[in-house]
Amino acid sequence: MPDLSPTVVPAGQLCGEIQPRLKVDELLIRPWQSADAANVVEAYNDPAIQKWHVRSMTEPEALAWLTSRMDHWAAETGADWAIVGRGELWGRVGLRALDLSEATGEAAYWVLPSARGRNVAPRALCAVTTWMFTHVGLHRIELMHSTANEASCRVAHKAGYALEGTKRRSGLFADGWHDMHLHARLRDDGA
Repeated sequence: MPDLSPTVVPAGQLCGEIQPRLKVDELLIRPWQSADAANVVEAYNDPAIQKWHVRSMTEPEALAWLTSRMDHWAAETGADWAIVGRGELWGRVGLRALDLSEATGEAAYWVLPSARGRNVAPRALCAVTTWMFTHVGLHRIELMHSTANEASCRVAHKAGYALEGTKRRSGLFADGWHDMHLHARLRDDGA
């Protein structure tokens, strides 16, 4: 069945180039490396990250997860970066879902406890958002989080993602269904 709407971002926009390294203040936002596996295991052992991302990881699972980050870039279905500060892994930022034909993505992030309280997530999210809008040509990036996750709501606001509404019982967490806030930023919203 033919698609009657035009493709907004042509295929090959991501996989045709090397994933960039972005710099914001003291933060280095870089592609994941297999050497990050132990730090990813540590991150997914953090109770807050487990609660909101609903998973833990062993080292083999972390290695598979890291490989999948590279696979998503190559398939143009996602874009994920490590956030490094002072030579240490501080967090993750990226688009967990990406649809180039509609020029949309869905943001995701987490920050390790040792780096919390430094505005790491909003700064990294702004950098990735700006890069995806200006370099890739996305039109809209969404961000969803449980309404109970107040820290994520603060990140969204600081990164310029407007609250658009609440999706009732849309996210399944370990303790059951949660209402989810839907935030979004459009390319012409500004920062």
